[in-house]
Amino acid sequence: MYSEECIQTFLEKQEQLFDEPVAETYEEAEEFLEDCMAVVADSIDEVRRYLSGMGADVDGMSREELEEASEVFALPGGKYLIVEG
Repeated sequence: MYSEECIQTFLEKQEQLFDEPVAETYEEAEEFLEDCMAVVADSIDEVRRYLSGMGADVDGMSREELEEASEVFALPGGKYLIVEG
């Protein structure tokens, strides 16, 4: 369900969201993303719409602030992975 890019990025950067690693292996990272129903967004505007729809107050946030949010992982291909902790 998730691309290799999503899983690898989360595995490498998971500590931006969690104090301790929640996954040690690629397989554990994939399972974690599936369990928490992580979302892949095509653009930062889509990230804003998704977070707003989930009740987050993102109206006054700049593009940079959204990209730096702990639950938003920028993917190398230009998309974003959103993981709610």
